[in-house]
Amino acid sequence: MEPKSQNIYWNVSDVQRSYRERSHGHRGATVWLTGLSGSGKSTLARLLETALFERKCHAYVLDGDNIRHGLNRDLGFSPEDRAENIRRIGEVSKLFTDFGAIVVTAFISPYRADRDLVRGLMAEGDFIEAYVDCSLDVCEQRDPKGLYKKARRGEVKEFTGISAPYEAPASPELVLRTDRCTPEECIAQLLGYLEANGYLAVTAGVEAGS
Repeated sequence: MEPKSQNIYWNVSDVQRSYRERSHGHRGATVWLTGLSGSGKSTLARLLETALFERKCHAYVLDGDNIRHGLNRDLGFSPEDRAENIRRIGEVSKLFTDFGAIVVTAFISPYRADRDLVRGLMAEGDFIEAYVDCSLDVCEQRDPKGLYKKARRGEVKEFTGISAPYEAPASPELVLRTDRCTPEECIAQLLGYLEANGYLAVTAGVEAGS
């Protein structure tokens, strides 16, 4: 999508990304958690942010509900608004990643094309798609916000998994089975991936991916 504004130019910072990453002690990246409501995305995002902070990393969670309170408060849940929601947060994630931070997002982001668009915004390796895979039955049993019950009664329209589709990732970097693994096991899997692929230094005495 081309900007509507004319005569605008991209300004490049004098502080290169590589300088920031050396200062931070880790590579910038976006860890994009996608999955059904109730699959555990927000829980994993908060735990990962804490684990990274404890390792002195620059990390920040962009949560779906929080974003809709401010930046995307004008958007609903139609397919068009969902696409724009993801496009905007993709642009924000790109800026954070360029700063050298590890961005952790927690969005249902149900459409494969929208997630692929965000991947296309970023340099190779900057976008890590992590599919938070949890069966619909388990998500409904959890139903932390009571949304599935409302959706089943027809009180919530265009609800992913009930009255709106969810397109699972075709080839994500990670699959986190939150209906089979504990949150702690999933975080170990995430940290192991980041270490094994050079985003984080390997913790002393711990083999990456173990």
